[in-house]
Amino acid sequence: MTASRALPGPHAPVLDLGGRTALVTGAAGGIGRACVLRLAAAGAKVRAVDRDEAGLEALTEQAAGLPGSVEPSVLDLTDLAAAEAAAAGTDVLVNNAGLQLVRPIEEFPPDVFHTVLTVMLEAPFRLIRGALPHMYGQGWGRIVNISSVHGLRASAFKSAYVAAKHGLEGLSKTAALEGAPHGVTSNCVNPGYVRTPLVEKQIADQARAHGIPDERVLSEVMLQDSAIKRLIEPEEVAEAVAYLCGPQASFMTGASLVLDGGWTAH
Repeated sequence: MTASRALPGPHAPVLDLGGRTALVTGAAGGIGRACVLRLAAAGAKVRAVDRDEAGLEALTEQAAGLPGSVEPSVLDLTDLAAAEAAAAGTDVLVNNAGLQLVRPIEEFPPDVFHTVLTVMLEAPFRLIRGALPHMYGQGWGRIVNISSVHGLRASAFKSAYVAAKHGLEGLSKTAALEGAPHGVTSNCVNPGYVRTPLVEKQIADQARAHGIPDERVLSEVMLQDSAIKRLIEPEEVAEAVAYLCGPQASFMTGASLVLDGGWTAH
């Protein structure tokens, strides 16, 4: 019988990212904002990437006084070369940016499908590609991809989003396999419906697609398959991201950390 490593006790170490540089996309609101604040609270220098300049300014003000710092970066992720360049020197990469359109496939605009796949799958690939040389060089790195329950399950009328998230799951696993010998982990966080502007904007689209009033969308569509009948908060997702960056998760890679209120338990 071989000796096992000691497990963390009831007073596990607080996440310390002092001296680390993190990059979070879609940083101006929702999950991205919560991740920026959580990582800066852990001492990281966080590059907050978004195309929303005003939102980034508000985020920077909100982060004042935290142990780490926030460096706003206005960037449209459809500029793939710029996205890759922005990731250079990154220790922690959080691929969060996303967009959504709810339409039947036969009515789904091809240009929007292309944009969704560019922002939510091709841009993460380019960001990972830009970050890996530095991570490999130092023998440590953390890639956290904000996927979704839709990376594991499909829903009608969300062809682009579901395709992108399923692709992101595969990309994350491939990065995990390649990164393991270099001390780099890659994981997905898979929330259900989160209380974000992206979800709130879906309600009217969902009502139209399903032919029901707006007020019935949350209970009858969004939370129908969730055992816990509430939206998850962005801060809960950010805490899962923080966990994956800490020493307790050093053996966790190629995984999908599901926060879906029991949706996939069916």
